[in-house]
Amino acid sequence: MNKVVLVTGASRGIGRATAIKFASSGYDVIINYIDNERDVFHKPNIDNEKDAHNLKKYIEQNYNVKATTILADVSNEKEVKNMFEIIKKNYGKLDALVNNAGIVFDRDFSAIKIDEMQRTLNVNVVGAFIVAREAGKILNKGGTIVNVSSTNGTKTISPECLDYNISKVGLQSLTRDLAFYYKPNIRVNAIAIGWADTSLNYGLPKDYIDEENARIFINRFAKPEEIANTIYFLSNSESSYINGEIINIDGGYC
Repeated sequence: MNKVVLVTGASRGIGRATAIKFASSGYDVIINYIDNERDVFHKPNIDNEKDAHNLKKYIEQNYNVKATTILADVSNEKEVKNMFEIIKKNYGKLDALVNNAGIVFDRDFSAIKIDEMQRTLNVNVVGAFIVAREAGKILNKGGTIVNVSSTNGTKTISPECLDYNISKVGLQSLTRDLAFYYKPNIRVNAIAIGWADTSLNYGLPKDYIDEENARIFINRFAKPEEIANTIYFLSNSESSYINGEIINIDGGYC
């Protein structure tokens, strides 16, 4: 029987690359996604449901594994519980969770809206907590949780995304608390990502990208697949003695 992974926010970007990485390694994959209406990153040429189902099709055509798509807003407790009912019915277990779903509103510090801050915290921190809590009920002994955080929670100062920064600090604190709570049967780690080549960053001005690349020792943004490789490493036995850690993936940034 294949191992099973749940990847939240998996329809594109880092989540998509992570789902494919696990599938290529023999995992059955549960692809969580949110509807377009509630996706703050939504653009006219992006359809989350279509992307999620295309990912499912791609995985099942290229790898000898099962893939399932589940619509759920991770910050909605009822929807998350329903998602796990589907997982229990279809799989009966879980071996790995990747808490990848997240949002950000880029606003000038003086223009940050309270409802947007609350939404950011609800998705990035509360959502990760709800999913991790429900996953803990069915994760196998030796199971893993990887939370996708950001260097905005460790060393980057960006007042224009203050709410996002706070949420990533909270997610890292949650990681350590979950590692302690679930010890010794479930390992919990987080990755802190720097710049990544995803659709979230496609609209950045070229001058700004060049400026940021110059601050990265590798002189480029990370590929989603490179981040997925680290997530997978933290989810298998090769990282069996890594627990409660925050792993920076920023190419060297100063």
